[in-house]
Amino acid sequence: MTAKIKYDEVEVGTALPAASFPVTRATLVRYAGASGDFNPIHWNEKFAKEVGLPDVIAHGMFTMAEAIRVVTDWTGDPGAVVEYGVRFTKPVVVPNDDTGALIEVSGKVAAKLDDNKVRVDLTAMSAGQKVLGMSRAVVRLA
Repeated sequence: MTAKIKYDEVEVGTALPAASFPVTRATLVRYAGASGDFNPIHWNEKFAKEVGLPDVIAHGMFTMAEAIRVVTDWTGDPGAVVEYGVRFTKPVVVPNDDTGALIEVSGKVAAKLDDNKVRVDLTAMSAGQKVLGMSRAVVRLA
């Protein structure tokens, strides 16, 4: 499969469709099972607070994966992502209620590169705070 977006049709500054991703404690339990990361900071409120966190927090890799979905949904091809990196700046705090947390992600084309590639800069927010810094993906377009 090839990215549906054409390189020649994209300009620097092009905004990707933003998305919001809900996260509940149940989401974290399912992710822990899939990833094998059962660190109690991701499910045990008492433990999380004992180690200085405000509450249970989402897995960093889960947060990172949710953010890149904005890019893969835009391209229509997860294989179009050739590089991806982030810095974890703040945790996504997930309260023990029916609502949980929300990860809000936006992105824009920050640079056109060679070989039909673009750099996309992402912004990931939760509870009004930036949770990922330097979140960038290099994507090969059609």
